[in-house]
Amino acid sequence: MATRIRQKAEKRNSEVKRPYAKAKYVRMSPSKITYILDLVRGKKAQEAVAILENMPDKGAYESLKVLKSAIANAENNMGKNAETLFVKEAYATSGPQFKRMSARAKGQGNIILKRTSHITIVLDEVVGG
Repeated sequence: MATRIRQKAEKRNSEVKRPYAKAKYVRMSPSKITYILDLVRGKKAQEAVAILENMPDKGAYESLKVLKSAIANAENNMGKNAETLFVKEAYATSGPQFKRMSARAKGQGNIILKRTSHITIVLDEVVGG
């Protein structure tokens, strides 16, 4: 079943730990959040905060909460400076879907999918200032 368990564990422990934050079960579809995360990916953390604060979308508000949490994790848990951080990865994956019915003609019904998403933001330090 599980092959190379020891090698996989050593690889996992040797990888560089990066500060990150996740928001799970956000009541928006991942497609609405993804285009907002595309704007901040690769930017400095403070610049990304400024971009998200000035966007009117609900997805920007949810992404801003995750970004601020990732910055706080980097400062408090890993001792990194907020000015040297940038957004390494930012993505939204699909979560569970709520299934609802909408009444239609002749006793039929349509299924309405209320989608949820998981937002993940990973930060990293700028090398060489």
